[in-house]
Amino acid sequence: MLPGEWAERVTTVRMIGTGVMGRGIAQICAAAGITVQLADARPDAVESAVTEIGRMYDKLVGKGRMSAEDAEAASGRLVPLSDALDPAECDLVVEAVREDLETKRELFAKLERALSQHAVFATNTSSLQVTSIATALQDPSRLAGLHFFNPVPLMRLVEVVPGARTAAHLPDALAELVRRLGHTPVRATDTPGFLVNHAGRGLVTEALQILSEDLAAPEDVDRVARDMLGLRMGPFELMDLTGLDVTHPAMESIFHGYYGDPRLRPSPITRSRLEAGLLGRKTGEGFYRYEDGVKQERTEPAAPEPTSRPVWSDDAALLDSLADAGIPVEREDEPSSAAVVLLTPYGHSAASAALSAQLPAELVCGVDPLSTATRCTLTVHPATDRDVARAAWAALAATGRAVTIVRDAPGMIAQRLLASIVNTSCFIAEQRLATPADIDTAVRLALAYPRGPLEWGQQVGVRRVLTVLRALHSATGDPRYRPSRWLVERADLGLALDEAGTAVADVL
Repeated sequence: MLPGEWAERVTTVRMIGTGVMGRGIAQICAAAGITVQLADARPDAVESAVTEIGRMYDKLVGKGRMSAEDAEAASGRLVPLSDALDPAECDLVVEAVREDLETKRELFAKLERALSQHAVFATNTSSLQVTSIATALQDPSRLAGLHFFNPVPLMRLVEVVPGARTAAHLPDALAELVRRLGHTPVRATDTPGFLVNHAGRGLVTEALQILSEDLAAPEDVDRVARDMLGLRMGPFELMDLTGLDVTHPAMESIFHGYYGDPRLRPSPITRSRLEAGLLGRKTGEGFYRYEDGVKQERTEPAAPEPTSRPVWSDDAALLDSLADAGIPVEREDEPSSAAVVLLTPYGHSAASAALSAQLPAELVCGVDPLSTATRCTLTVHPATDRDVARAAWAALAATGRAVTIVRDAPGMIAQRLLASIVNTSCFIAEQRLATPADIDTAVRLALAYPRGPLEWGQQVGVRRVLTVLRALHSATGDPRYRPSRWLVERADLGLALDEAGTAVADVL
């Protein structure tokens, strides 16, 4: 039977576990015309799930996204079960019980004895390996991972994860079923973090590294991430939303799963905050404080008034924007002794760029070349004259942009975050854990990045990303910044990051 034929013939799905994830999966299955058998260790949880799913359908009707007739029919396809091991026929079992290996193994072993051999098994695990769960089965070929994201009805991505002994036809069949449900499947390898959680380490681990170096406060890193990189949420907002009780163990699990790969290194910051109970929104305090669920954020300080001091820069476009704002600028090859010098290096600090160019360090500040029309980053180093720094702040603010002032360091803030995001996904591509297209699709849909990381690196410039990483690696000696071979090869060969190129299999 072809994968599409199997997917179309699925009439009954058994959903075991009726928490938030289980309810979401049941909701979209029933809405797609599939009967859903609901089971949970707590019978009252099943009743609550049926009621909650019905309420969600009513909301959709109220918003005009579902007809009353369709909502009634979908609700009628929800079938409560008193026992998860009920021998009633079903085509697919989806498990969403607590994230514990032995609990899942025991459940699937019992299901294998209770249900007919034609039933396919799927686990919604987000952190445990599918192959490990399948060891409890006499026939591990019938189990695969089907990782939905929360909230299921809104998060349209599903990772389809075959285990080492999953039947060869099953991933494609499950992918077709995911499409029938109105979601987008991507194929992920059964490795720590699968695809999305692995790719997501690029942002949060680098943000924590920046914080550990005392370059900027969490609010400033988040503002840069939102306004300069276009992320919906900054990394510290994101960790507060998810909760450190979820985020930190995930970081440790993926790090240890890759045997201590430095690019995935967790931070002592989250360990200590986890132990202190500073989990985020759920506890009222994390990297931010929350009052009645509302994030409390310090107001950005007002910029000083512009001075008559001229500005010199190595960036002609920056000088044009300053001149348009009425700021006096110098366009000679060398700055005068009265000028404020704004350097825009990729990868390097402003201080090191000043020394290389033999410019007086006390006159120099840095401006991140990734600055946008709404925000720019200004860096100051220990030798910067304070009056020069304030004049630079005033001049940049006169262009109408918010100005984030941070300590000078290689790569500044936005460059480091972006380079880490791109490099992490390049490692995923290099190890063939997912195709370039699936990497970009998965990250864009699941993490709400403005574009896929490989596409993003291509847009910014492969050579620029490589320059940032090499400069960081050279300046810090930290192997977390070693560039992926995928990135290096494509920079050298002139290939796009999202281009697989010729493989051995293409030749044989």
